[in-house]
Formats: sequence, C-alpha cells, structure tokens
Amino acid sequence: MLSTLRLGPVSYVVLGMLALRGPSTPYQLKLAVARSVGNFWPFPHSQLYKEPSRLAAAGLLAEEQEAGGRHRRVYALTDAGRETLRAWLKQPSTSPVELRDMGELQLFFSELVEEADVVALARAQVDAHRAFLERIRLFGQSNPLRPFSDPRMAPLALGIRLYETALAFWEEMAEHQPRDAVRRDMLGPPVRNGM
Repeated sequence: MLSTLRLGPVSYVVLGMLALRGPSTPYQLKLAVARSVGNFWPFPHSQLYKEPSRLAAAGLLAEEQEAGGRHRRVYALTDAGRETLRAWLKQPSTSPVELRDMGELQLFFSELVEEADVVALARAQVDAHRAFLERIRLFGQSNPLRPFSDPRMAPLALGIRLYETALAFWEEMAEHQPRDAVRRDMLGPPVRNGM
C-alpha cells in the first residue's frame, strides 16, 4: 500500500513528531504541534486525528489501543515510517514559500472596495501581526533563539523575520497612501496582462 499512499505535509508532521516525541496519542500530537510547528505551519488540527490511522494502515506507524480507561489509540513510528521520514528530510524542497494570508488575498481584490476599507484592513493586519510577533517572541524568550545551533528554533527565527517583514508592509499600507503611489513604490508599473 505504501507505493500508492500519497503523503502530504500533515503526514510528515505526524511522522516527525512521533520521531521526536516517541509513542503518542493524536491528542498529544495536537498539543505538541500547537506548541511548535503550528506556530509557522498552520493547518486544521483535526487532521492530526485522522492521519495517524491512515499512516498505520500503510505500515508507517504501529497502533496500539489502551486496554482500560478511555481506550485511546497510541501510535509509534515503525522502521518503514522512520525510513520514509528520513528520505523526505534528505530531499531538498524547491517549492515556493506558501503564504496563506487571508489579508493578502483580500488586498488582491481591494480595488473593489473603498480606500478607507483597505486602510482598515491594513490596520487590522498590523494589530494581528504585532500580537502574533509578541506571542512568538515570548515563546522565544523562554527558549533562547539560536537558529544556527538549535534546529528546532531555526523555523521560529525564520517565522519571526517573515512576520516582521509582513508587519512593515502592512504598516506602510496603513499610512493611507494613494493606491497608485503604493503600486508604483512597491510593485513598479502596473502589468497589463489580464491581472
């Protein structure tokens, strides 16, 4: 079944978390992800309840059900799962950075609303980015950021830099510059190819 199984980012999150944590329930995985990977790779955590059983059916995880109590399912990495994870980790990613930012999507269509609406969007984004940066920096204070010597902190350091850049962008947008000036300053001349 492994040859036909399609693995995606959530699959690798599950495999990686189990490799780092050891045997875990889906709920324990959800908590661990919320404290770590979830800060820079958001996805519906409900997937963490479905994905382990799928990976177990493919032989990448071993599954045991508790005999008593709540009969929770505990998953552990198998040798095949460990090899699959290692193969993925050794394969450099060349995919573009994904920014699934609803504010950015709204900004794309902003010519359909008033300029005041765009400024309101920008100000809301400034507030949201500042709050997120504050939260993530507090986490970094309790876990000193040494991105080049601590591999688990490197994504956090990169995330902070990305959010700082996004914050600076939205702060500029919130200054209520005329749209044409914003387009000229940030994007260059408008492109006339259907966009």
